[in-house]
Amino acid sequence: MLSSFVQQISHGPMLWYLNRGSGVALLLVLTATLCLGILSARAGRSRLVPRFVGQQLHRNLGVLALVLVVGHVATAVADTYVDIRWWQAVSPVGATYKPLWLGLGSLSFDVMLLVVLTSLLRHRMGQRSWHAVHLLGYLSWPLAVVHSVGIGTDASSVWGRQVGLGCVAAVAAVSLIRVASDLLAGRRRPADLTGASL
Repeated sequence: MLSSFVQQISHGPMLWYLNRGSGVALLLVLTATLCLGILSARAGRSRLVPRFVGQQLHRNLGVLALVLVVGHVATAVADTYVDIRWWQAVSPVGATYKPLWLGLGSLSFDVMLLVVLTSLLRHRMGQRSWHAVHLLGYLSWPLAVVHSVGIGTDASSVWGRQVGLGCVAAVAAVSLIRVASDLLAGRRRPADLTGASL
């Protein structure tokens, strides 16, 4: 009974739907993780998001993204419609199906995995080393966006474009907020040091 269920799933459209759904959910979670990371990162003395909220939620979203990417890869590999091998999830070269787009997804996954693993080992690494690796996380998101545009089944649909553009708009808006906050914090610093108010 279980084997017939597995066979039905592997030869029917269920894996394709799960792969598509996990890919869209992953892009949304990665976007939220990046936005929260941008907002909660140190910006002089000011914070746009309280530390206790930002760090824990950022960490939890990162773990959720890792779970989703594992599900996304597992459904892509298990689906028999397209020949994607498990090793192609981590190797950006060697794919036969849409190699450029699959390779970009693999690179995004590799960077995400590196960031998560070094975050788990953060207490054994120096702060500077960990931070340098963690900054690579900024690379994972655009790679995932380009991967989804190039290989995503729904990227050409109206709702797929809206999700992609919404993710890009969210990161752009949060980045502008962060830059503006940093600039304002920089302007306030001399006044803060002298005790004067603006």
